[in-house]
Amino acid sequence: MKRNTLWMLAVILFTGFVMTSCSNNDDPVVPTDDVEEQLKKMTLREKVGQLFYVRLESLDPSIEWTTYDDLAQLKILEVTENMKKINKQYPVGGIILYAWNIQDETQLAQIISQVRALNGNPLLCIDEEGGRVSRIANNPNFNVKKYESMESIGNTGDPQNAYECGNTIGTYLKRYGFDIDFAPVADVNTNPENVIIGPRAFSSDPAVAAPMVTSYLQGLKDAGITGCIKHFPGHGDTKADTHFGYAQTLKTWDEMEKCEMVTFKAGIEWGCQLIMTAHIGAPKVTGSDIPSTMSPIILQDKLRGELGYQNIIITDGMEMGAITQQYTSAEAAVGSIQAGVDIVLGPRYFTEAFDAVMAAVKNGTISEDRINQSVRRILKLKKKGGSL
Repeated sequence: MKRNTLWMLAVILFTGFVMTSCSNNDDPVVPTDDVEEQLKKMTLREKVGQLFYVRLESLDPSIEWTTYDDLAQLKILEVTENMKKINKQYPVGGIILYAWNIQDETQLAQIISQVRALNGNPLLCIDEEGGRVSRIANNPNFNVKKYESMESIGNTGDPQNAYECGNTIGTYLKRYGFDIDFAPVADVNTNPENVIIGPRAFSSDPAVAAPMVTSYLQGLKDAGITGCIKHFPGHGDTKADTHFGYAQTLKTWDEMEKCEMVTFKAGIEWGCQLIMTAHIGAPKVTGSDIPSTMSPIILQDKLRGELGYQNIIITDGMEMGAITQQYTSAEAAVGSIQAGVDIVLGPRYFTEAFDAVMAAVKNGTISEDRINQSVRRILKLKKKGGSL
């Protein structure tokens, strides 16, 4: 009995020692996931590169263009040696292909293979909404299903038709090698004078548009493609085209909540991974004419704060007139990131924008922690797509 008692006492003392040792450990080992491991290995330059999704032409500063017609005439159909050279110093998180970069299936396969080899492990992106904005379906060299417009789908009143559209488009995009489709349009087309959205939107009624948007997203997802709803906070009640200059909505936030936000809330609740900003002013929300892309009130207070959106915010093309007529590429890149953007899409002068963000981090204008927040979201998306 005495020996057993001593043995039990030893066990109790040893157990107490172990528990005390554990409780006094101020630095418990916490397992880290792949994203955090990847982030730790990245240089600042590599991190900043992930925040840029650019057109191919941006990788060659010697290419000069003024209008979109100039780009179409240039017809860049391959990744050139000069682009590869620039890209070694300026990594990118994504590449967007336009109609003038796509000739036929053989050429598309070649250029996608070349993009995959670029520094930064870029994702492949495209605007393939169906209808007017379709880089592949509107090319006569591709035998894929064509859609009249999203408005015509919305007019059917059946969200299953939106699913079929998203799934069909997603299936051929996946087959060709794309990762992200900048679609569907979540705008509510409430202004008959709107020159840029129009039939690209599903409806002028948010109650009709919302289930169409989520069904389209599901169709893309089931095909293996990540969708992106656009253009926040809603481009449907504007008159002007932000490709060429300033546009605005004169709605209050309360008015937006009853209309534009119905579709965006539906997309957020569904789980959309990307939301694209609009370059429109919303003076009755922000108190100024600042484009929404550059507004912390729109992106942080409203989108992240009130709507609770936690995934990627990507700008509309930063080469558009609504931005370039007011800001340099450097100012726009730094300002949009400060406002809450994660990805700067298509800056007019990419290397200038990249250098400006690097300088902003080094001089403390933007913290590296702020950059890390965006990079985490982007790496998470790449991991989901199997690209990490």
